[in-house]
Amino acid sequence: MSSFSESALEEKLNGISNSQQSIQTMSLWLIHHRKRAEPIVKVWHRELQKVKPAKKLTFMYLCNDVIQNCKRKGPEFSNAFGHYLERAFKHVGHTADDSTKKSLDRILNIWKERLVYEVEFIDRLKVALGTASPVIHTPKKKKIEIPIVFEEDDDDEDSQTPREPPDPEELVKALRELEQSASSDAAVREKIASLPQEVQDVTLLDKITNKESAERLSLMVDEACILLSDYNGRLAAELEDRKHISRMLADFIAAQKEKLAASEAKLEEYRQKLAKVTQVRKELKSHLQNLPDLTLLPDVTGGLAPLPSAGDLFQ
Repeated sequence: MSSFSESALEEKLNGISNSQQSIQTMSLWLIHHRKRAEPIVKVWHRELQKVKPAKKLTFMYLCNDVIQNCKRKGPEFSNAFGHYLERAFKHVGHTADDSTKKSLDRILNIWKERLVYEVEFIDRLKVALGTASPVIHTPKKKKIEIPIVFEEDDDDEDSQTPREPPDPEELVKALRELEQSASSDAAVREKIASLPQEVQDVTLLDKITNKESAERLSLMVDEACILLSDYNGRLAAELEDRKHISRMLADFIAAQKEKLAASEAKLEEYRQKLAKVTQVRKELKSHLQNLPDLTLLPDVTGGLAPLPSAGDLFQ
């Protein structure tokens, strides 16, 4: 992907359209640069206030796509957007028509269902948007949050620097998590397959004869867009996860090959040592068999007088 700069970000934001493909492409580019989430969101909020009212909804759809699809990568964008969302919804709510407010309110409902943010915070966003009245929440005990360490992706995918092989348990855990991936979500795929033909075929728009039918179809189209955008985002995240696991497997296999080569070399070394020791053992056994048995020799001293001593010789 292309490198990040504020000017490049402004150009991309100004060129974004309301199409699903355009939003997802932009979302993936932003998630790739999530380490710069703070300046990205700052520019997004600044440009949101500049664009025409008709394009503000597109900016909010982009925000939704980035927040939901970046959750598995890390909290950078959810934290960064959290500082601006109340002002953003209030700004958009001032100029938005009822249809736009309904679309944004549906996004907030999805965030509430999926616990993207705290319920109290989402209720404040609804108030800022103008789709709800202030809600008084009863105090509750503060949750103890366990810090989660997110793995950093390598910026340079083509780097030839050797990487440490993953821990086997970590690799197994990552592979098991793929069993719950988006491509295995039969329920969502069934929902997508059962979408009415009216939201997929533009030629059927000619059959709309009154405003009530148009508004009903608009509601269906917005819901379909959110469903498809969310699912496509999950698929994109799954693709990144599979690439990461593929690298993990490659590193693991490379490490195992190195260990295998080292084990084979060690095995060959000790095979040679065993062969040498076996040869020595064989030679020693043969040598022992060729030595005379001293117990079988005759008694050479039997019947003979003992040899004289030194004193006897000089008498």
